Amino acid sequence: MKLAIIGLVAYITIRGAMPDIASMSQNTPAQGAKIMADIALRLGFRTCAVFAFFAGFDYWFQRWQYLKGLRMTHQERKEELRQTEGDPILRARMRSVQMEIARKRMMTAVPKSDVVITNPTHYAVALRYDPERDPAPVVVAKGQNYVAWKIREIAEKAGIPLVENPPLARALYKQVDVGRQIPASLFRAVAQVLATIWKLAEKRGRNWVQRKAPVAAV
Repeated sequence: MKLAIIGLVAYITIRGAMPDIASMSQNTPAQGAKIMADIALRLGFRTCAVFAFFAGFDYWFQRWQYLKGLRMTHQERKEELRQTEGDPILRARMRSVQMEIARKRMMTAVPKSDVVITNPTHYAVALRYDPERDPAPVVVAKGQNYVAWKIREIAEKAGIPLVENPPLARALYKQVDVGRQIPASLFRAVAQVLATIWKLAEKRGRNWVQRKAPVAAV
């Protein structure tokens, strides 16, 4: 097809120049050479224009074909995701197991806490405060609904005081991750709770009570 189009362009160009070619016998050699040069330039320019058009079309077609080959169907994307990241069901199962392990580890820290602040039923946050190693109280466990109920149950069995303070419980649950210290904005509220709990524990002679009171500045 390309050769046919180039041949057609050459034919049209030479056919248009036939009157000039026919009159060459009446011209001088210099004039004849000029006519032939003009025809050759015209033919060359038009042929180059055709080649440029084909080159542009070929580039666009090859690029379109390449990109089309890169496109994947929905099933192919699922298969690729499965191969690169693993089976989604298996990944979900692994996440579930990891969460269960983390929850069990968290529950083992509840008996070592100093107080559990509750909502009273929807939230429960267990705090530990050791002035010798913690600059501020640390959240050792937290949960909602069923997990909150388990935290309260473990705390009651271990003799850990439960303090009902809904605003503080919600704030601690939303703002502090497990293993993190409480923010400065909650220092005063938590310190008041700990101070009250420790005073009651000292009166009852509980051996878990800390020997140092909460920092007064908080």
